[in-house]
Amino acid sequence: MNFKPVGIKAIAVTFPDTIRTNDYYRQHNPEMIAQAEQKTLARAFSVAASNEDDSKPDIWTEEMMPYISDPFRGTVERRVVAPEDSALELEYRTAIDVLTAAQLTPEDVDLMLVTSLFPDHILPGDASFLAGKLGLKGAAWNVESTCTSGLVSLQTACSLVQTGQYRNVLIIVSTTYSRFTDPNDTLAFLSGDGIGAFLVTSLEAEQGVLGTKIINTAETCGAFYQEFTPKAPNQMFIRARKDTGKMFVDTTVKFLRNCCEGAAAEAGVSLKDIDFFVFNTPTAWYSRVCTRTLGVDPERTLNLNPVYGNIGPSFPFANLYHAAQLEKIKENDLVLVYTMGSSSNGGAAIMRWGKVALGTAPKPPLSFALGQDKVLVSSV
Repeated sequence: MNFKPVGIKAIAVTFPDTIRTNDYYRQHNPEMIAQAEQKTLARAFSVAASNEDDSKPDIWTEEMMPYISDPFRGTVERRVVAPEDSALELEYRTAIDVLTAAQLTPEDVDLMLVTSLFPDHILPGDASFLAGKLGLKGAAWNVESTCTSGLVSLQTACSLVQTGQYRNVLIIVSTTYSRFTDPNDTLAFLSGDGIGAFLVTSLEAEQGVLGTKIINTAETCGAFYQEFTPKAPNQMFIRARKDTGKMFVDTTVKFLRNCCEGAAAEAGVSLKDIDFFVFNTPTAWYSRVCTRTLGVDPERTLNLNPVYGNIGPSFPFANLYHAAQLEKIKENDLVLVYTMGSSSNGGAAIMRWGKVALGTAPKPPLSFALGQDKVLVSSV
């Protein structure tokens, strides 16, 4: 069956104003840095945690090795929400920005898909709240698939536009990990905040999403979890299990190949045909693991972990935005986007890039040039 071409017409990203560099932690919490090797980040991402049998080297452990001496594990900056910030307000700003870039108004949107990781309240998600703030008249759904939420929403949106049920679908994803990360645990070094938006609609012939493959990641269940702590009984924190590193070793390459090869087969292309690759980068070495696994030139991807830390489901938006901003992606290029979400889904989508409008550029990083791709490690 031949479907009409559907894909991304516009992208916008928004980040909190606060840029927290590694010097912030050196100045405000030197004790945590001194004890870093006994805390979560080192326990999860160390040779012992990742590879129980060091006689059998694996790609994950090999690419992690340059960062082992760094207490920050390669993250240099992260954007964090201020106490007075609202996830809903940041989502609203991003929605208006992407609609402006697409030259549309809220009245033109007949479906909105929203992921809030995490919303300002426990339940429900932000979809109806954001719809009311925007003045939308159509449907507004909450979608949750952890770090693959953006691709799940993109697949859903494209299918619904292709079948004619909707015309313009607004996708919003927000990440506010910093509010749910223990400030006295090194997982805070990795955790960043950010918001992304896609406007999905019909495109020109042969452009848009060509193929998608999404699988469940049940093998990762429990690697990350939430708990209420005795010291802060009203505060929920994200925690990582001690064997989280081994989970990445066991699943990363397998999930990556399954999704990317499956998406390529559905799109009727070879991975060798792809002009640019977008990987979510929860760690500083994740993109290298992906490029080695797929045999891809590292110049054909972008590693934003040093810039933003782990921004979870917001990565596809930020990666595509900055790749287009840096002119690494041009019209009619074939682009592959891959994400892996713990306790949810992994997924890949292949699209032929169209005339994608970009929203307002975020504040540049403080420590280095965007697009710089080298091992960045900090000394204590």
